[in-house]
Amino acid sequence: MLLFLDIDGPLIPFGAPEGHAYPVYETDHPSSNPLLTRIDPALGPRLAALGCRLVWATTWMDDANTTVAPWLGLPPLPVVRWPDEDEPPALLHWKTRPLVEWAGERPFIWIDDEITEADRAWVATHHPGPALLHRVAHEFGLTDADFRAMETWLAGLP
Repeated sequence: MLLFLDIDGPLIPFGAPEGHAYPVYETDHPSSNPLLTRIDPALGPRLAALGCRLVWATTWMDDANTTVAPWLGLPPLPVVRWPDEDEPPALLHWKTRPLVEWAGERPFIWIDDEITEADRAWVATHHPGPALLHRVAHEFGLTDADFRAMETWLAGLP
């Protein structure tokens, strides 16, 4: 089981309503990137506890392993390499086709803040295995409700 993980939105919340301040977190792995303090380090163990093979699916590319993984207490993870593509099909997120290709026939969860119904429909048609495309509210990042949704979906797999 793969879990494709985006960073901006799911891990680093942004776009909060006016007057809402994000919590500030610290870890034993300080960074000069001020956005990292928005990432709750407790998310790393929670993601690992899902029992999936975690894979970075983010524009952070290798910086995800040098900057974010240590912050979360995670080992280096595989990184999806994005192909050079002129333009994806209308309405489809540019990550959708490469993630389905990367997954092959393996079941997967994709956590992102930009997933749409068009992506879900395309994956349902083009991916032979189970897939959960879970949209996270970018204003809040991953929440307990998001983890419950993933855990429930994983528990329902044969």
